[in-house]
Amino acid sequence: MFHPLSLSIGLRYTRAKRRNHFISFISAVSMLGIAVGVIALITTISVMNGFEQELRARILGMVAHATVSGAGESMQDWSHAVELARQDRRVLGAAPYVEREAMLQGARVQGALLRGVLPEHEPEVSELADKMKAGSLADLRPGGFDIILGKELALWLGVDIGDQVTVYVPEFRTTPVGVLPQLKRFTVVGIFEAGMQEYDLGLAIVHMHDAQRLLRMGEGVSGVRLKLDDMFQAWHVARDLADRLGGLYRVRDWTRDHANFFRAIKLEKTVMFIILSLIVAVAAFNLVSSLVMLVTDKQSDIAILRTLGMSPATVMRIFMVQGSLIGVVGIVLGVIGGVLLTRNLDLVVAFVERSFGIEVMPADVYYITGVPTMLDWGDVGLIAGVAFVLCMLATLYPAWRAARTDPATALRYE
Repeated sequence: MFHPLSLSIGLRYTRAKRRNHFISFISAVSMLGIAVGVIALITTISVMNGFEQELRARILGMVAHATVSGAGESMQDWSHAVELARQDRRVLGAAPYVEREAMLQGARVQGALLRGVLPEHEPEVSELADKMKAGSLADLRPGGFDIILGKELALWLGVDIGDQVTVYVPEFRTTPVGVLPQLKRFTVVGIFEAGMQEYDLGLAIVHMHDAQRLLRMGEGVSGVRLKLDDMFQAWHVARDLADRLGGLYRVRDWTRDHANFFRAIKLEKTVMFIILSLIVAVAAFNLVSSLVMLVTDKQSDIAILRTLGMSPATVMRIFMVQGSLIGVVGIVLGVIGGVLLTRNLDLVVAFVERSFGIEVMPADVYYITGVPTMLDWGDVGLIAGVAFVLCMLATLYPAWRAARTDPATALRYE
């Protein structure tokens, strides 16, 4: 027999056949419940991670990681800012932009964000060129007053390639007949689809020089957009650039522009983790009933061990070892099952769709089709750790009850 003694006896009790088969059944159910709970947690959190990654990629495909813009006025020295940004090794690309809210009129009227870009530099900071469904980014010509619309925006306005769109901006000019809003007719030369309504319905792209003329900005721009090698350092890189430029500038990054959105996703994931952890807790605390019955079944054995001089603490450790072992086996099975299910979830979804003749995420309803997953080993470790702690807590009461066994009472009728 190896030491420590509590571990040896605990493992022996685990391997031994039960006189009461119902105890074995309850232990197996507890183990299976823990495994199922862990599988559900790993798969659900991985799916939520996948959706978060997909949405983040779609958002960052249309916006820059960070922007440095003028504070209350246009940025005149933007070429110097772009040059300084490109000297930073953390910056992958930099491009100027002009941005203003506008009203677009076709067959119907719709408000949108009007963004002026340089077609030759825009691919450095966004994936707009890769999301074109009709036309191309290069079709934007300075002085041509061409415009590229999101797919939903074009549908709402009732326009297509070659049609005219009137753009109204909140700039006014004085004429002999009074004050009139600034407007200009643009020709639709392209349509893009980002896969997010915020951009497909609310964004219009024009050439930067045309936007400057429409808004009467001269050679100034709204700011400079940056794409970085590490998007989580966006705030620090943009702030460093503003410091090197000197003067007063406004610094923003993707986390602040979409802070509420990502906070909502994080909160939802946290709540889901808590809810599913309760399922694991219920399964873990099934150990209480199985261990209590085991303690009752082993009363005489415990009494003999106590008469031989075993301390109450050692008796407690014996049953904690047994309960923990049941929990560990369930957790290991759950981790293996959760990882395998996450890795092959697309095959499972495809099988369900074929078997029942349904489509889980129809393309005409959802922007994201399929079920994206991202397995985070940190989350897997956290789930396994929480499950193990719950299993350990579930062993405390039965082990304490075993330690309080009175040898004389237990052996009275033996």
